[in-house]
Amino acid sequence: MLPKFSSRAFLAPMAGVSDPALRLQCKQMGAGLVVTEFTNIHSIIAKENQLKEKMQTIQEFIEYSDQERPLSIQLFGSDLFALGKAAKIVEPYFDMIDYNMGCPAPHITQQMAGGALLQEVNLTQQIFSTLVNAVKKPITLKIRSGVTDASKFLFRKIAEIAEDEGIQMITLHPRTVSQGYSGNADWNMIKELKEISSIPIVGNGDIISPEDAKTMIDETGCDYVMIGRGAMGNPFLFEQINDYFRTNSYNEYSFKDRLDSFFDYLHLTSEYKIKFANIKGQAMRFTKGMNGGSKIRSKITISKNIKELERIMNDAYMVS
Repeated sequence: MLPKFSSRAFLAPMAGVSDPALRLQCKQMGAGLVVTEFTNIHSIIAKENQLKEKMQTIQEFIEYSDQERPLSIQLFGSDLFALGKAAKIVEPYFDMIDYNMGCPAPHITQQMAGGALLQEVNLTQQIFSTLVNAVKKPITLKIRSGVTDASKFLFRKIAEIAEDEGIQMITLHPRTVSQGYSGNADWNMIKELKEISSIPIVGNGDIISPEDAKTMIDETGCDYVMIGRGAMGNPFLFEQINDYFRTNSYNEYSFKDRLDSFFDYLHLTSEYKIKFANIKGQAMRFTKGMNGGSKIRSKITISKNIKELERIMNDAYMVS
């Protein structure tokens, strides 16, 4: 059984972006579900063996807080034995396990993981079966439409297998693997998937405003929307979408609000072991579109520590 979601807008798993501080911030802003950055099944097994010796749990490796719940962990990797084992390791800590068949990054697809699996029907079936049988928590799936333009309808077969094997929810990003993030997401494919599925469907791709979220739901009939790049440096989007669904209006936020929001994020990072490079990346995203933003970002790039970064962002606050 899927958990109950407080809203229809979810935060997508994004490598180097959806860290525990940003996830918590988006949750506090009204995200109905947050998902960890995708995690290699072999890393989970290796890490668990090290942590056991120190009497520590996997939470040392995949950081999160209970305030994020319901919380999903996203896994990738296609070795069936390792997959079952990794799923069992993480099951006690997370409410759902999401499986990644959407990542277009070559270093992932080359190891027969992420989007590359869309072509492997038999292996895919075994993957779904392994996951569903390994754990009692709900298994969900994130996919792209296909690998190349010639195979852009692979999602139909994969979705059918997923549903037959007991996958409980599918997120579709309707671009092909070879498209990466270029061109437009074809929302008609989300509509088609919704029509052929009897499980909840999450639409993902090109949502950057509350109006986009509503249009996607109205046009495709999907149950939920998942926001990735649109939420980068803009956690307000979840609150705005929820308000728009309810009242047809929403609050606008200024760049000062965005900077305040960055300081909230920074405050939350002190609880976790987030790499400074990633925190700088978030600072870049929070300053996107600001007057003088490119000057600020060039300063952020060369900042050496949190203190310097705070000073740069404080200066930005004064001029914004």
